[in-house]
Amino acid sequence: MYSHVFVGTADFDRALAFYEPLMAALGMEQRFCDRSRPWAGWQVPGQARPLFLIGAPYDGAPHVPGNGQMTAFLAPDRATVDAAHALALAHGGSDEGPPALRPDYHANYYGAYLRDPDGNKLCVVCHDASSDNQA
Repeated sequence: MYSHVFVGTADFDRALAFYEPLMAALGMEQRFCDRSRPWAGWQVPGQARPLFLIGAPYDGAPHVPGNGQMTAFLAPDRATVDAAHALALAHGGSDEGPPALRPDYHANYYGAYLRDPDGNKLCVVCHDASSDNQA
């Protein structure tokens, strides 16, 4: 359904230091990184699309995070949600809601909410029932 998602940044090196370990934890591989532009992109291994991209706004204006905008990353299991959230916080992210079941969305919705160092809102979520004892 999606070709790509682009998230703006005011400080590319800081954003790259945040997103590289987060994308690795989610099983995404870096497709490219061009510091001269600056921008970088990740993809699911073996798939050209969709891409997740970070970079300076194309129009050259300063980046500002949007109100009501959020990018949600699909995790294969709840342990990955926990690990990604902790990793994001360790690399300059801020907590917007710790990993937890959120049954108001659906019975198996296990998600964590955070903001990247530029203030962009992110979610890491697993929709599958868990066979481990997390709740």
